[in-house]
Amino acid sequence: MKPIAKAEPSSSLLSAPSLLQCVRKEFSRIPEHRGGGEVYTIPDTLMSALAMFGLKYSSLLRFDEQKNEPVVRHNLETLYGVSLAPSDTQMRSIVDGVSPVHLEPAFTALHRVAERQNVFKEYEYLGGYHLVPLDGTGHFCSGKVSCPHCCVKTQGNGAVQYYHQLLGAVVVHPDRPEVIPLAPEAITKGDGQTKNDCERNAAKRLLKRIKEQYQHLRPIIVEDSLSSNGPHIKLLKELGFRYILGVKPGDHGALFKDFDEAMRQGVAGEFETADKAGVIHGYRFVNGLGLNASHPDIQVNFLEYWEHDGNRETVFTWVTDFHLHQGNVEAVMRGGRARWKIENETFNTLKSQGYHLEHNYGHGEKYLATDFGYLTMLAFLIDQIQALGCELFRQAVRARRTKASFWEKLRTLFLGYLIPSWEILWQAIGKGHMASMLVLDTT
Repeated sequence: MKPIAKAEPSSSLLSAPSLLQCVRKEFSRIPEHRGGGEVYTIPDTLMSALAMFGLKYSSLLRFDEQKNEPVVRHNLETLYGVSLAPSDTQMRSIVDGVSPVHLEPAFTALHRVAERQNVFKEYEYLGGYHLVPLDGTGHFCSGKVSCPHCCVKTQGNGAVQYYHQLLGAVVVHPDRPEVIPLAPEAITKGDGQTKNDCERNAAKRLLKRIKEQYQHLRPIIVEDSLSSNGPHIKLLKELGFRYILGVKPGDHGALFKDFDEAMRQGVAGEFETADKAGVIHGYRFVNGLGLNASHPDIQVNFLEYWEHDGNRETVFTWVTDFHLHQGNVEAVMRGGRARWKIENETFNTLKSQGYHLEHNYGHGEKYLATDFGYLTMLAFLIDQIQALGCELFRQAVRARRTKASFWEKLRTLFLGYLIPSWEILWQAIGKGHMASMLVLDTT
């Protein structure tokens, strides 16, 4: 087997070698939950799983079939630091016993690297804050397979569904396509619990964890109308977080009634603008309204935005703790609308652009399904950080017309060539798999 020729190393700390080394360091700190004397270490096992998600394998069985090929063993070691990769059964058994809590430090370690490279500085918004949308998504559902941590729902026809969900939080900016996912929060039954967990309880845990673990962030929490309730807003205030939350007339009748009255009295602001395409953008806003009939003491600022393209008018409404005026309502509106980035740029990407978040890689008896969800998100975070800070990675992505083509090329080279470094791998993809750079493994 002949190695790929050497290439100029990348000095970026936001490239795969640095990021994966950082992750492995955190994996090495995870306490051993087995009896001792095991052949496969927890770091090797978790890095193998991370490699599977990073290489966008759609099947654990397929990864297991190929991991023992000499070229793959070589590349797992040189690129991911894996000395000995376990079989699919062993991987499931080992990962199943690792609490998701022990995977969270890998996320925060990567965020510290990004922070030191001023990545979060580039995401500041509305005067030094960070937009952080929250939303939940499912990643496992079955009518037959279950574990003690599964939530359970009974459908109208009596069929029982077992499911796992994640509550995600990502740092976004309206002008940037990349998102920076934080460690998610599992929506599952805790040990010994009988009642289903829910997104609202998971949000309490996640928000408190963000406060503890991400002190460099100044979050503006962005959520849908289900979060515009008194207890949730009080929690945001206690944590010192700003917010932009959607509201709907059906859920906040008293609020909309008070807004209409403010309009009649002429105390609300209102104006329209038109862009170069002829689309009309309209704003109406008022400060200091009671949230609802149950919590009139919670004062919020109300923003209504509409856009009309000549054929259709679309209306959005939010409450926020930012004092609204004509100079900032457009920025607040764009912050509120950035919530879609956790749906389209995060969950949709994870489910339909190669990451296979909803694919069942294994359910386990304890934490396996949740851990695989976390590791998928961790692989996504590594890719997003590289897209922000690694020029070789960006060049490789640009060289392929689609992400699907990029992932396919990545796996092809990984399976066919001895690769001594990520830099060479990205250059090989970016320069079109030049014969002068690559020597095919012929063993």
